Amino acid sequence: MRFTGPTIKSKIYGNYSLLGLLLHVYRLLICFVFRMQPTPLTQPAAHSDTKTPATSYALKVGLFGIGLDAYWPQFDGLQARLQGYLSQLATTMQRPDVDIVNLGLIDTPEKAMLAGHQFRQADVDIIFLYVTTYALSSTVLPVVRRAKVPVIVLNLAPEPAIDYTWFNALGDRTRMTGEWLAYCSACPVPEIASVFKRSNIPFYQVTGMLRNDPLAWTEIDEWIEAARVANIMAHNRLGLMGNYYGGMLDIYANLTLHSATFGGHIEMVEVDQLSALRQLVSDEEIQQRVALFTETFEVQPDCPAAELKRAARTSVALDRLVAELNLGSMAYYYKGTGNRDAGPTPNEDTMSSVILGSSLLTARGIPVAGEYEVKNVQAMKIMDAFGVGGSFTEYYAMDFTTDVVLMGHDGPGHIAIAEGKTKVRPLQVYHGKVGNGLSVEMSVKQGLVTLLSVVETIDGKLQLLLAEGESVAGPILEIGNTNSRYRFPIGARQFVNDWNSHGPAHHCAVGVGHMSGKLKKLGKLLDVEVIQVC
Repeated sequence: MRFTGPTIKSKIYGNYSLLGLLLHVYRLLICFVFRMQPTPLTQPAAHSDTKTPATSYALKVGLFGIGLDAYWPQFDGLQARLQGYLSQLATTMQRPDVDIVNLGLIDTPEKAMLAGHQFRQADVDIIFLYVTTYALSSTVLPVVRRAKVPVIVLNLAPEPAIDYTWFNALGDRTRMTGEWLAYCSACPVPEIASVFKRSNIPFYQVTGMLRNDPLAWTEIDEWIEAARVANIMAHNRLGLMGNYYGGMLDIYANLTLHSATFGGHIEMVEVDQLSALRQLVSDEEIQQRVALFTETFEVQPDCPAAELKRAARTSVALDRLVAELNLGSMAYYYKGTGNRDAGPTPNEDTMSSVILGSSLLTARGIPVAGEYEVKNVQAMKIMDAFGVGGSFTEYYAMDFTTDVVLMGHDGPGHIAIAEGKTKVRPLQVYHGKVGNGLSVEMSVKQGLVTLLSVVETIDGKLQLLLAEGESVAGPILEIGNTNSRYRFPIGARQFVNDWNSHGPAHHCAVGVGHMSGKLKKLGKLLDVEVIQVC
């Protein structure tokens, strides 16, 4: 985010007064602060002299409980007991980089109206409504209607069940009723759901127990994580450098649609800017970056020293470009004119040496996609924001003998999710592209994986297409590209047919672990259809 502040003209002190100078310095400090961003979930490489861009806006989670004010004078201790449950919930929901805005127990329509304004003023991204006991729907609708953010209804009982023997032995029906009301969270949920439906307000539910309920808390955790990722996407700055790969019709994207769906900002970047930054890189910086390459990668003996230095120069320049433009992700492609009578042009020299630096950026939470693949860099950013990687990939071949699909790609890889150390190999030609240079060869960690594709539909919408599978051991193609073997529960043939039937572009992002639960919740928060193939 760029913030320049208001222009200040002082008739009293003039433009060149000491006060004017101080105000100018203040504005520069504000610019610096607003461009600072927190560290991403993916563990960053400890190498850069720049901050890792991400959102500078923490996720704000609204929380309130509901009750009925008529109960408090009737049933001694009930209000305090329910407030205690709400406090327990708020404490358990706390996590780093998430602000909980807890408005307490709302028990009258008047308080509900005020709460709606407070949530709106607090700029909450999502609301959790904790149903503690029976409450009127009039204590809910004003809150949610005014706040205008997604709402999750928490129907959480304090214990697995009422102790019926103890309860019926109390011998005091007023006390018994008060005790029952403390377990009565399920009672008003149909009323609330009906009002939400009739008010055209989307809502989602978690039903279970306040304590010792892994199922319920997995759901709550996934909602918070999905909201956090939606918040990151809403503030992400995506850089697009160069142009599309000509003729690759499936990857062309509607940038307005992406901005409207995910939010954020799309910055058009000139290759010349990166080429100019390369010229400012010192010999010392090049040596330090080559040393980092040697430490981070398994550099093969046949990699020329000159190519390592060329890639190092570009890597340092990429870091500076990302810092200057405050980018959280980037897609690129550059062909050039092909006029090489006097050798490679400066831009070709730049763009044929980006792979190592782009791989380092990707591992730091700034995914970089080749072939100007906007849809896939969005998928990569989503997966990385969830902390599970998001490496650029496509079909490479099918192995019918072992029933696996070989997938990989040339260009950058997400080395943070690699199986072992990523190899660096020299390539005499980048197949289908201009130039030659160094490339990375890696496989995704063996174990559970999820594929994600952002799909543009004929009716002008986005979809999230996903599949869960497994990265398995076995031979790969040692051609200097990312390369992995994936097995799917429905088999390789059916997976390929089913995946293709939904019309995704031929690229997708792969992350570690099974992520369908979180991705489906993200889709609901974004109002984007989610399709799971397997």
